[in-house]
Amino acid sequence: MTTSSSRVRLLVEIALVVALAAVLNSIKLWRMPQGGTFSLGMLPLFVLAVRRGPAVGVAAGALYGIVDFFVDPYPPVHWIQFALDYPLAYAGVGLSGLLSPAVVRARRAGSSSWTAWLLGAVALGAAARYAVHVASGVVFFAEYAQGQPALAYSLGYNLYVPLSAAACYAAALAVIPMLPETEAKTS
Repeated sequence: MTTSSSRVRLLVEIALVVALAAVLNSIKLWRMPQGGTFSLGMLPLFVLAVRRGPAVGVAAGALYGIVDFFVDPYPPVHWIQFALDYPLAYAGVGLSGLLSPAVVRARRAGSSSWTAWLLGAVALGAAARYAVHVASGVVFFAEYAQGQPALAYSLGYNLYVPLSAAACYAAALAVIPMLPETEAKTS
């Protein structure tokens, strides 16, 4: 495949992942009152990052964050809050691609350890997203804490992120073996 067709293929893959993430995020098990949902919306982002590496994962995540704002907006209270809760939080999901080489290597070797590496990748991406949402909550949504420390409130409120990530991990265990292998880029 030529370099030009490889780029086109990658751009199409990113577009499809962003679209699928939007569709999966629209199927909500529950929605939090000040924004945030429990869904499988992160699943395609995790899979793409693990298949293609962190640069592609972060770019696709940031793009999805912007799409998510337009598809299912929660009105931002400040432009920094928008940046945190949409493109930056979802870009964090793409950091799961940092463990891509280990997942790919273990799968190619036929080792069952790929599932543990995948768990680490999903945990890393989810932790990055969770941390960004918690920071946004502390700064911009502290008035909802109702007497408790803003950090404790934000940590509890945003627990939908690791819960969603756990569901995405379970789904990724079924999805990834059905996909063709790709050479992940670590740059």
